[in-house]
Amino acid sequence: MTSNSTPAKVAVVTGASSGIGAATARALAADGYRVALLARRLDRITTLADELGNGSIAIEADVTDRDSIVAAADRVRQELGTADALINNAGVMLLGPFDSDQREDYRQMIEVNLLGAITTTEVFLDQLEDGGGDIINISSVAGRTARSGNGVYAATKWGINGWSESLRQELLPDVRVTLVEPGVVATELPNHITHADTKQGVQQLYDKAEVTAADVAEIIAFILSRPRRLAINEILLRPAGQQ
Repeated sequence: MTSNSTPAKVAVVTGASSGIGAATARALAADGYRVALLARRLDRITTLADELGNGSIAIEADVTDRDSIVAAADRVRQELGTADALINNAGVMLLGPFDSDQREDYRQMIEVNLLGAITTTEVFLDQLEDGGGDIINISSVAGRTARSGNGVYAATKWGINGWSESLRQELLPDVRVTLVEPGVVATELPNHITHADTKQGVQQLYDKAEVTAADVAEIIAFILSRPRRLAINEILLRPAGQQ
């Protein structure tokens, strides 16, 4: 926890209404951060902000809408101070066969998973560069291994991986960039899959998941706790039994 003489650090978490985002907000609040919770589901993040306390705020925002992210950044600066850490967690996994019936799913994944992270980083970058900060991009094992039926999802995660490495080189040493690539984690990620057969199969896999969002959040908190002289650039994690 921070002392009374040291201002609390500020963390911005996108996709904070559930899963890894909500768990990360809890972990960082426990470490003394004041957390800005960004998500579309305002009711959920309002409840979470009340739970966290310590000046945490809920901001309704959509990473596909730059104006809403600009407004969120203004609120963060005014109400919490300059952001010290940005966790780009917002994402959707709309798996299914590659055909025209899924074209809206493809567009949504690209706009949320890839462009959303890029836009949010672009908007918050001036705050993160002010005194040195951290960017943590949540990718996936799918950013390394593509499989049948996850092509566009994998494309967004491969894109995040490549962009993160370029960004890391561009921003060092002032801003640390870390890529976190989880395997199967017990979250709501399969809930929004529109292809019925795919959803059923994926849900069965996720129902057996032993790794929790809190496990991933603990790793994120560890990354941020390292001294500034050390940068952890990439972490790949899977359930112990996942191939």
